[in-house]
Amino acid sequence: MFNIQKAVSRLNFAPKLNEIEITDIKNGIGVFTPKAEKPVSYSALKETLKKAGYALASAKITVNGKLAHDAAGWSLLTDTSGQRFALDGEGLDQALPDAVHNAQVEITGDWKSAGEGKEIISPLPVKKAGRSHNGNDASPAKTEYVDVTSGGPLEAGPPPVAPIRTTSPGLTVYRGGAFTPRYIYMRQQLGGLKVDRHLMLLGFSYTPTAKLLVEAEIPVTRISFEDGATSGGGAGIGNLIISGKYRFFRQVEAWGDRQAALRFGLELPTGKKRAPGEQQLQASEFVRQQLSPISGGLSPHVDLAYSQAKGRFIFGGNVEGVLRFERDGFRMGHELRVNTDLEYVLFPRKYDRPGGEVFAILESNFIHRGTGRVVGAPAPGSRSTEYYLAPGVQYAMRPRFVIEASYQLPVARNTGPQVLRIERGLLIGVRLLY
Repeated sequence: MFNIQKAVSRLNFAPKLNEIEITDIKNGIGVFTPKAEKPVSYSALKETLKKAGYALASAKITVNGKLAHDAAGWSLLTDTSGQRFALDGEGLDQALPDAVHNAQVEITGDWKSAGEGKEIISPLPVKKAGRSHNGNDASPAKTEYVDVTSGGPLEAGPPPVAPIRTTSPGLTVYRGGAFTPRYIYMRQQLGGLKVDRHLMLLGFSYTPTAKLLVEAEIPVTRISFEDGATSGGGAGIGNLIISGKYRFFRQVEAWGDRQAALRFGLELPTGKKRAPGEQQLQASEFVRQQLSPISGGLSPHVDLAYSQAKGRFIFGGNVEGVLRFERDGFRMGHELRVNTDLEYVLFPRKYDRPGGEVFAILESNFIHRGTGRVVGAPAPGSRSTEYYLAPGVQYAMRPRFVIEASYQLPVARNTGPQVLRIERGLLIGVRLLY
């Protein structure tokens, strides 16, 4: 929803962002009062929404001004901006039964543009302008508004309607972005070796067009381990990941949305590569390398994501492949990931306007890794296949602020004798849109 509000706010006649209200999330209807001194344009509104990924199905406008009549017919001239609206339509005679030149009236009707600078209203029955509650004449600046119908839900979602561990095809905010800090805790184990991994992910994204999103993610890791009488740990920055997402499909309908996107990413060898030495931990080189903040060197990522929303239910999924290259003779195996996401809007129960949403989430995560390498040679016993379930919850406190949490549990694992096994994982994060 914030996406469309921000798009509309860029119009030179639009009010401030927080003055654009969504009144019906199911049917995609919004209301705002244009700046009284600025002329408005239906075609400009339609084009702005199109750039943000929406089709303007219809619009209504209410204007306060004076009637005028000439050879072209009736028109309405606003007192504040001086803009002229042509009056047309089959119901014009019924709408203006007692029309008098220069009469002060308030007219509501369907709004269109016809040519450069020409705005047309097909009016509903007219109201004669009266006195306001404070005794002053009704002001055009107080009565002008526009209903914007998108033909489907305004994108409330991606702030809240976005999975936690599954890639979303959504693009957050058009010509804006998001800051997404996340804390992840994982307990890993291999025989008597226990590892606590604390990870802080700092995510930044920006959407320059209605179809493209660019993002970067910086991981900061702290690891502690214990193996009987031996213990230790360390901290450092992991590999920086930069990526671009292209949304190539979107279909919007009444309270529903389907979209798909392709993402290409590159993991850069920027992270700390130092791992515990043999004196610190009596384990194989491949096991010890897994206790560093990185999984190898330069690594391309490719990701295909899809989601669909209908009513209170949202379903999504993604398939991701990671091709890993060595760094100083070490890398984990190439990866194939398949994730699914099922969401349900728990609250509010009467869901007419955005805000205060609580989402119940259930995600699944399938991960297959091939053979890794250490000291430049294949590492026997480094293959793994794992499947996890991750229930979670999201709370949209504000249109631009979301809190989320997810707990990951193993369902099935087939891991080699040199692979650290994830016993449980906790994710807590926020999303701040700008």
